[in-house]
Amino acid sequence: MNSKTSNTIATGVIYALVAAVIGILVFLLGYILWTGIPHISWHFLTSAAQSFRAGGGVRDQLFNSMYLLVLTLIISFPIALGSGIYLSEYAPNNWFTGLIRTAVEVLSSLPSVVVGLFGYLLFVIQFNMGFSILAEQLH
Repeated sequence: MNSKTSNTIATGVIYALVAAVIGILVFLLGYILWTGIPHISWHFLTSAAQSFRAGGGVRDQLFNSMYLLVLTLIISFPIALGSGIYLSEYAPNNWFTGLIRTAVEVLSSLPSVVVGLFGYLLFVIQFNMGFSILAEQLH
């Protein structure tokens, strides 16, 4: 078998595997949506959670997620925008800016779970900030 034939076969196998994985993901997403959407109602979204029985809502979880999102954006957006503009427009090209660019690339390649665990260890455990909104948004 020549290289062109083996390349065609390998490409076909890869496409078939990708199609199978995408098909499984579409099936799982469809199943979750098909069985879950009938249970989502305005009452479910706006009522409080029930700790002692089933049937509670997700109002508090939605509010806390949005609150945390807004506070995190208030802290991180100006820092990220300012540092990005400074590094691309004003910073001289020396070893320090190269180090900062490398650190930014390394941080962007880390999984968010690893960064979150590091933030938990640093802010909650090491700095004794406890479980608070400030500790949560800083990591």
